[in-house]
Amino acid sequence: MWTVSDRGRFRSWALAGLAGLAGALFLHAWVPLPGARNSLCVLRRLTGIPCPGCGMSRAFAHLAKGEWAAAAHDHLLAYPLAAELLLAWLAWAVLLARRRPVQAPAAFDRWMLGHVAVLIAFWLGRAATGTLPW
Repeated sequence: MWTVSDRGRFRSWALAGLAGLAGALFLHAWVPLPGARNSLCVLRRLTGIPCPGCGMSRAFAHLAKGEWAAAAHDHLLAYPLAAELLLAWLAWAVLLARRRPVQAPAAFDRWMLGHVAVLIAFWLGRAATGTLPW
């Protein structure tokens, strides 16, 4: 029997899944215009400098369409990020099914710092080789 708090936790999980599905459907339909002036990136639009995540939105749009090579061209880190988001959502479901508390792992801060370090290193490598988008 589900308690009131269980229903609220399940509702949060389901809403997160629906938001992810809505985002995937939007990205599947979205056709980004080429060029830096059409970028969604605020830093890119204000300064003309591509940020570490530049190309990520376009890469996710390509992933949503099944255009794997185009996604890799725009931002190679979109693959692991998409996989991590899906796995985190599935792990959340397992915790809900087992009625365990949902909380961030103890090493979550280090994990996020590692992500930022990889993103910046990847960005510097792309800048050095001239492979940043547009």
